[in-house]
Amino acid sequence: MFLSRFSINVLTRSMIYAILAITVDLLWGFTGILTFGQAAFFGVGAYATAMLLTHIGSSPTLISLALVLAILVPVVLGTIVGWLSFYYGSTPIYATVISLVFPIVVTQLIYSGGTLTGSSSGMVGYSGLPFGLEGFFRLSGISLVVVTLGALIFVRSDSGRILTAIRDNETRCAYLGLNTQRIKIMLTAVLAGVAGLAGFLYANASGVVAPENTSFVFGTELVVWTALGGRGTILGPVLGAVGIDYLSASLSGELPFLWQLVVGTLFVVMIIFLPNGLAALVSRLTRRGRGEVVAGAGPELVSEAPRHHVKMVDGPLLSIDKLEKSYGSQKVLADITLDVAPGELVSLVGPNGAGKTTMMRCLTDGKESSGGVIRIAGKNIAGMVPNQIVALGVGRKFQVASVFESLTVAECLRMARASLEAPSFVAASDTLSLPPAAIEILQLTGLDQLLSTEVSLLSHGQKQSLELAMVVALEPRMILLDEPTAGLTKAERTTIGTILKKLTNELGFAAILVEHDLDFVRDISSRIVVLHQGRLVLDGSVDEVVNSDIVKTIYSGGDHV
Repeated sequence: MFLSRFSINVLTRSMIYAILAITVDLLWGFTGILTFGQAAFFGVGAYATAMLLTHIGSSPTLISLALVLAILVPVVLGTIVGWLSFYYGSTPIYATVISLVFPIVVTQLIYSGGTLTGSSSGMVGYSGLPFGLEGFFRLSGISLVVVTLGALIFVRSDSGRILTAIRDNETRCAYLGLNTQRIKIMLTAVLAGVAGLAGFLYANASGVVAPENTSFVFGTELVVWTALGGRGTILGPVLGAVGIDYLSASLSGELPFLWQLVVGTLFVVMIIFLPNGLAALVSRLTRRGRGEVVAGAGPELVSEAPRHHVKMVDGPLLSIDKLEKSYGSQKVLADITLDVAPGELVSLVGPNGAGKTTMMRCLTDGKESSGGVIRIAGKNIAGMVPNQIVALGVGRKFQVASVFESLTVAECLRMARASLEAPSFVAASDTLSLPPAAIEILQLTGLDQLLSTEVSLLSHGQKQSLELAMVVALEPRMILLDEPTAGLTKAERTTIGTILKKLTNELGFAAILVEHDLDFVRDISSRIVVLHQGRLVLDGSVDEVVNSDIVKTIYSGGDHV
């Protein structure tokens, strides 16, 4: 009623582009995967539609088939691209490079397709959905609203928070038992299908597809629109795509020689005054309650009976036989042999550079060791990745508190349960079910009153306690702790010591503790193991080790345990 035909036509295209911008935001803004490849999936969906309608026909059945192909082909390609990008050990820059190469390859295949793809001329003149200009405008608008609402519901759900957790701290996710590689591959595949759906809409609405629709340049534009709209917000990229594309189309007709300068100037102004994008204008509304300490607020804590997902085995829970670790010709660990039984708290001590943290890495990553055998619950962990070892019943606490700064305390604890309880894709639970041991840690440290507080606002000691609660929430049989009292006050150290003694003495956890505080170690340990220059030089009771001449010799240079 109010728009000209030009405005309807441009806004139809802009709304389709906004759907693409949402997929970029889910990958980049929420998961931390900078991608330029969504344009290629969009173009593949558009070309699958145009090629079928051009070369086979445009009956209702064939149009339905074109819709299926426009989604299915990008999903298959997205799975392949995800598999190539997110293999174990890959880096974020590698995934970005793959996303740069992929649209270039697709564009070149289109150029070389001859009459099948229309080559550089593209495809035009086919018949598609029987809608007029206004019909496609409404269809695009409805599709954009559905995708936007779906994305907003998802990112606010318990499952959606996993994306933010991966962005914040992928390593911690893996050590909570989450297969982050699989999650990123699945996300890439699903969002490739959404991009293909947008391509289907575009091919029908515009009546023409061209190689530019798959190009790296278009992929870069999507990233720019997402950034200027405000990544990590969903609504920001929608505003950015629609607003900037419509503005560019309008100015290109009125100022054919100056429009790019005008748009570029606006970009610079926005970057200066709104560095977080257009969505910064409404960020306070979307983040209300997360940027402040909220005592007593949050979901209801519910005590859940332990699942005992790891069966007890005869003999030691951990068995290390002649473990070795080398970096080139330098041997960091050599001939380490050690057993740890359920209920034991074994402290691992030694001077700096003795190999303590390296040993912890070998126990939680089956690809780290250079030789020897490590068995957990009777199973050889050689070749296993961290999330697989977590499934055997191992939890690891790092020296520097490894938590999720952008999440709340409750959301961090839910991440620890995600590998045990499938989180919802559409809702955030109003209860938080945890094993009694994890709840007791929260109560002892006061974190049970801060469940709705964003983790970035917590003190160092509170973050250390939160990480320990997250590890215990995994219901492990064995906990590895790397200097858990570093930087804590005396009262906080006492609290941690009380928790560890209860976990081992009363609940039967096995624990290996790397620590430099001798008083702390003496009070809580079952045994002490001494490492020196990568070798195990002593394994005995607390009194035997503390009074040992070997230990006194090792630390006689002025270092202390």
